[in-house]
Amino acid sequence: MSHVHVIGGGLAGLSAAVELAPQAQVTVYEAGPACGGRARSFHDRALDTVIDNGNHLLLSANPATFRYLDRLGARDTLQGPGAPIFPWHDLEAGLSWTLRLSPGRLPFWLLRRGSRVPGMRLGEVRALFRLMKAGDQASVADCLLPGQFARRLLEPLAVSGLNTGIDRGSARLLGNIVRRTLAKGGQACCPWMAARGLSESFVTPALHYLEQFHAQVLTGTRVSALAFEDGSGRVSALETSSGPVRLGAEDAVILAVPSPVAVGLLPGLEGPDEFESIANAHYRLQQPLRPRGALKQAGFLGLVGGVAEWVFLHDEVLSVTVSAANCYADWRQDEMLAHIWAELHQALDPLVETPLPQDMPAARLIREKRATFAATPEQDKKRPGAKTAHPNLALAGDWTDTGLPSTIEGAIQSGLVAVGALGFRTASAGAACT
Repeated sequence: MSHVHVIGGGLAGLSAAVELAPQAQVTVYEAGPACGGRARSFHDRALDTVIDNGNHLLLSANPATFRYLDRLGARDTLQGPGAPIFPWHDLEAGLSWTLRLSPGRLPFWLLRRGSRVPGMRLGEVRALFRLMKAGDQASVADCLLPGQFARRLLEPLAVSGLNTGIDRGSARLLGNIVRRTLAKGGQACCPWMAARGLSESFVTPALHYLEQFHAQVLTGTRVSALAFEDGSGRVSALETSSGPVRLGAEDAVILAVPSPVAVGLLPGLEGPDEFESIANAHYRLQQPLRPRGALKQAGFLGLVGGVAEWVFLHDEVLSVTVSAANCYADWRQDEMLAHIWAELHQALDPLVETPLPQDMPAARLIREKRATFAATPEQDKKRPGAKTAHPNLALAGDWTDTGLPSTIEGAIQSGLVAVGALGFRTASAGAACT
């Protein structure tokens, strides 16, 4: 049986390992103390509770993700409204509304004032077609049309989806998201979240699955170098923090580490080298909020016109995401937390039975300085495919050429593509969640 060495225990590496475990011996090398990468949970001492290191909203049009969860028996660890609804609040206008998409491909929601973006004009929808037809050099801003449809929907979706501002963000990548979601109708856009934390949904079940197939998962083990055979170019050995590992003639390697690490390990490799940060603010409440209406059904709220972008309700914890956060790098932690808390008051107080306390509770701000590659046309061109010049080495990671920006779906999809690039079996992705 072949032995596949998966370097990196993020979702790309775990996806590859899970796919390989029934058909090969697998060892996963993770440099950090735990697997999961940017999609994991941990116990925060300051808040005395478990939080995620980042918030992630999934859509039903994520076939690779739901296939992964189904294989692990973990689909029931997600929660969602069961319908394509998205509550929003415009901080500048003081206006709340709910986007309610039609189930099928025909966009009847555009004809109903209570379902569409308030203040939009139907002609603005042409921006969706412009995005789906965008060339490699176009930015999102090049494709948008002035109006509330762009300001209250497409701009926030672009910034959160690409983690890059619209002036620089790739229209092609956003167009690919539109093609997989809005263009397919509401059943492709049902939102889902991890109910008990990202690790409970994506990491712990994967580790249990790998254990059933006697795969090794070595945390705290860094791979510092690869050795190559002269002539064939095959990877012949790994240099790890625990010592050298020799590869057999049938063995293979999947390099599922961040772009800068991969470039350092593989001579001649080019990858994205410009990055954007994400900030996540977590507030520990004394008691859970009691939301009303669509907010109660969805469990999250999109914000327009402020610093905060998405608010997730997790029992006693309010978690807020700020994408494309390089522009806030100079903000002090206490300053940013206080500013966001004021925005939460404005947005949430009218939507919950009991307003938020005036005094800010215990809070934690987490900045992922290199959360994703900057999803610009220039950086997109630097993304390599899964295959390499080395016959037993493949690449995985959301920074590889997945056709998507840095997302959970892209990471999991890249693991499957890497497995296939090495000649192993991969079953087709299952149906999207409905």
